[in-house]
Amino acid sequence: MQKKDIFERLRKGETILPNDPQAYQMREASFITKKLLLEMNNASDPEEIRKLLGQITGSAIDESVAVFTPLYINYGKHTKIGKNVFINFDCVFLDLGGITIEDNVQIAPKVSLLSEGHPTSAANREALIPKPIHIRKNAWIGANATILQGVTIGENAVVAAGSVVSKDVPDNAIVGGIPAKFIKDIQS
Repeated sequence: MQKKDIFERLRKGETILPNDPQAYQMREASFITKKLLLEMNNASDPEEIRKLLGQITGSAIDESVAVFTPLYINYGKHTKIGKNVFINFDCVFLDLGGITIEDNVQIAPKVSLLSEGHPTSAANREALIPKPIHIRKNAWIGANATILQGVTIGENAVVAAGSVVSKDVPDNAIVGGIPAKFIKDIQS
């Protein structure tokens, strides 16, 4: 029986061992993405940036999306971006586990969305554990924040600058710190 494609297995959350016969495909795909990123990160026309980002993600990027490059992505095909999204300079998306950014999301400079991790056990540390990141509508991710694998940022939520988010953030909440903790509810 043929094993499923490694990228499908990653999207389904399967841990990938370093000796997996398909593991080399992750690096190959990253180098293809890097070539497109070089072109995108040197472009100044917003329409050209969206077109190249669409090639990287394998999906159309709405004309309401604004991306201030540089943006760094290791794969791209597991990133989905909604409408009216703003992504500021110097963000990093590791998306083998999946990244979904819904409509009206604001992402400040130097934000890292890391949908991949590794076991803490030294013996298995080279294995890759993918878990999706989901940023729901109208969320705001502050400058230099890091969102770790498996986290959902709730609708209308705010992540304070410099935070490291390792647990889900409820709708209409402000979180901050390392690790990020609940600060207060947002009053509408």
